[in-house]
Amino acid sequence: MPKITFMGAGSTVFARNVLGDCMCTPSLRDSEIALYDIDPKRLDESEIILSAINKNTNENRAVIRTYLGAENRRDALRSADFVVNAIQVGLYEPCTITDFEIPKKYGLRQTIGDTLGIGGIMRALRTIPVLRDFAEDMEAVCPNALFLNYTNPMSMLSGYMQRYTNVKTVGLCHSVQVCSEYLLKSLGMEYALDGRKELIAGINHMAWLLEIYDKDGNDLYPEIRKRAAEKNRTEKHSDMVRFEYIRRLGYYCTESSEHNAEYNPWFIKSRSPELIDRYNIPLDEYPRRCVSQIEGWEKEKNDILNNGLVTHVRSHEYASYIMEAVVTGVPYKIGGNVLNDGLISNLPADACVEVPCLIDNMGVHPCRAGRLPVQLAALNMTNINTQLMTIEAAVTRKKENIYQAAMLDPHTAAELSLDEIVALCDDLIEAHGDYMKDYR
Repeated sequence: MPKITFMGAGSTVFARNVLGDCMCTPSLRDSEIALYDIDPKRLDESEIILSAINKNTNENRAVIRTYLGAENRRDALRSADFVVNAIQVGLYEPCTITDFEIPKKYGLRQTIGDTLGIGGIMRALRTIPVLRDFAEDMEAVCPNALFLNYTNPMSMLSGYMQRYTNVKTVGLCHSVQVCSEYLLKSLGMEYALDGRKELIAGINHMAWLLEIYDKDGNDLYPEIRKRAAEKNRTEKHSDMVRFEYIRRLGYYCTESSEHNAEYNPWFIKSRSPELIDRYNIPLDEYPRRCVSQIEGWEKEKNDILNNGLVTHVRSHEYASYIMEAVVTGVPYKIGGNVLNDGLISNLPADACVEVPCLIDNMGVHPCRAGRLPVQLAALNMTNINTQLMTIEAAVTRKKENIYQAAMLDPHTAAELSLDEIVALCDDLIEAHGDYMKDYR
């Protein structure tokens, strides 16, 4: 009977999806499920909903236990086979609000702020100390467990775990498996969906759709490039940044335009505000989503708790398929975030890269992707620079390294002077208080 520990189980919707998937998977239906969180109310809500799914879709075959607080963390992790990480240190309030509002005072605007930029840097710096504690506990009580990291910033957190702990770690994102489907549908090329073949490699949220063919082996990129250019020229839509990537760089990438708008110096510019409208960039998008999700969750939670009839259908999330492949030995292919070490030859060995990986009962086997086109590797490097420097700051706990991470960030550096960057970092460290106490 596998044991699955879910860290941050108060993320009820995501816990429901991942663990509901497990309950819909024959080889995982009898699992022991350990729910861990530091918020008693959210943990209780997750237990109620997951217990309802276990009853309604799984004949109560899974055993569900809850563990509250750091003092019970080792018990939650003890003898785990799989550990799913979905924590958000500091939550929407106060930390996400702080990450958006203080930079605005410096004229620095963001869309999502969870992966790169000043928001991504701060999020990593307050999360890595928590992961350090997780790793220490896992090395003590479940040293062979596979750590499935879903928390952003993906490359920084997964990269830290892969380089500085002995925990077997793979980072997982939602965007890889839907990338080409979304692109083809948005360009009216649904005819090419069935049987398509593709290769995706790069870094998280900026992995590149390097090759895509239809079932007969015909290259789809010439038609994609033609249609994407025409769509950007003739209509306003939600994916204009990535379509501009196709025009300027030749390739499409995995994560959304609202994300990628802030991963470079080109689109969000205070001296060129017309670009925001031209490329339909939703500033402050993540805070809006947080408010909407919080409000929506309260209604959904009340509906579920009132009738207890919640069920589940297996989703496309990678987690249950990875666990199934490890338990059964039947191979499964994913796009995973792993330590590079030569997988992409023109990116640094200690970068965390997103490449095809084969999963079986021996674990995660990353596949060599070779050399990226120079322009794609170059853009990836501008992000990797900040990722590696942020990890360095988390390890050294030196403010100087935090400043350097922000100085290397493409969007921040395009907007602010060196003195402004240092002042902004100091303001954020002070505002986050105990969340950043390691860096004072």
